[in-house]
Amino acid sequence: MQKRFSGVVVPMITPLNKDFTVDVVAVERIVTLFAENGIHPLVLGTTGESSSIGELESFRLVEAAVKTKAKNQCIYVGLVGNQVDDLIHRGNLYISSGADCVVATLPSYYGLTPNQMTLFYKTLADEIYGPLMMYNIKATTQMSIPLEVVTELSSHPNIWGLKDSERDVERMELLIKTYKSNPDFSYFCGWGAQSAGSLKLGADGIVPSTGNYVPEMYKNLYEAAINQDWEVCDTWQNETDIVAQQYQKDKTLGESLAVLKALMYKKKLCNKTMMPPLTEVE
Repeated sequence: MQKRFSGVVVPMITPLNKDFTVDVVAVERIVTLFAENGIHPLVLGTTGESSSIGELESFRLVEAAVKTKAKNQCIYVGLVGNQVDDLIHRGNLYISSGADCVVATLPSYYGLTPNQMTLFYKTLADEIYGPLMMYNIKATTQMSIPLEVVTELSSHPNIWGLKDSERDVERMELLIKTYKSNPDFSYFCGWGAQSAGSLKLGADGIVPSTGNYVPEMYKNLYEAAINQDWEVCDTWQNETDIVAQQYQKDKTLGESLAVLKALMYKKKLCNKTMMPPLTEVE
C-alpha cells in the first residue's frame, strides 16, 4: 500500500553563506540532487539547525526548496520552537508557500504531561491548514511521545503520521505493527541504523541524515526494500553505517552536523558555515 507520505526523506542540512543567510543556490543544488535519487527533503529539521534559524531565513529556505522541487518530490518542513502561536503562523506560512507537510517536535523548555502533548498537537492540527506530522526526538526535547498519545492523535484528520527518532527497538516494532495498515497515518523511522530493519517490518519511510552525503546509497537501499531483496538492503545498510561513523562517532549532535557539512563541502555541495551557537570545523 503506497501511502500519501512514504519513501526516503532526508533531513537536509541548511546551507549557509558566511553572513549566516541561507545559500539559496546550494539549496537548489541539494534539492535537485535529492530528486535525482528519488529522495524527499525535510528542511528545518534537527539536521537543518532549525532551532537557530529565524523566520525570514526559514521562509527563504522553504521558498527555494519548493521552487526547485521535482514533480514527484514532497517538501517536508520542520516546526521547532516553544511559542505555539508562532509555530501555527510559520506552519501556515510554509503550507501557503507550497510545502507538502509540516513536521512538529514537542516544545522543549518545559516537561509536558501526556495531556499537554495531546493538546499541543491537536491545536497545531486544528489551526494549520495543511498536513501535519508529529516528530518524536527525545535526544533534543528530552521527552518521548507516549504510545497512547500517538494512538489518540492518529485519528485526527489532519495528523498524517509520526517521524520517530527514539532509539528503542521494541517501540519501533510496536508502532510499525500498529500503523502499517492505516492508509492515513505513516510511520517514518528516524533512526538511521534501523533504516533496513524498519523497512523489513513495514515502515512507510526512513529519515536518514547520512542521505545528505550519500543519497545514492539510500536510493539503492530503498529500492532493494521495495523489491524485498533484503540481502542487498542489508548490504547498503552496512555501507551507510560506515559512512555515518565518519561524522557521528564520539561527537555531540552539534559537532556531528558540522563534520557532515564539512564532508559535503568537499563535494562542493555547500559551505561549512554553521549557525551560532554551533561552530564549523576546519
